[in-house]
Amino acid sequence: QVQLVESGGGLVQPGGSLRLSCVASGSVTSVNARSWYRQVPGEQRELVAHIASDNVTGYAEDVKGRFTISGGNAINTVYLQMNSLKPEDTAAYYCYFALMTTSAPYYRSYWGQGTQVTVSS
Repeated sequence: QVQLVESGGGLVQPGGSLRLSCVASGSVTSVNARSWYRQVPGEQRELVAHIASDNVTGYAEDVKGRFTISGGNAINTVYLQMNSLKPEDTAAYYCYFALMTTSAPYYRSYWGQGTQVTVSS
């Protein structure tokens, strides 16, 4: 079974930084996509950043220049470096993988449990 475990959320002042991490456990053989989403209560989950299998990245307009997504040295990890944080960045952040395992040789979607980021003075 694949589990995505996130860490790195917390409370930070405006202008501060946080680094989110996500690790996919299990016998991962291939990753097609890795992303970070965020969700505010009562609103739809929105895509924040994406990194493709060829390491091409993409960002939501309101985080460009402030957030950086990276895959690390292993295919089962993804990070989100968040700088110059604003109160409007406050949300639960979720990692997402489309990956393949030894027991399921086709791409399936997996989500992390979410980590809260609160930007407040």
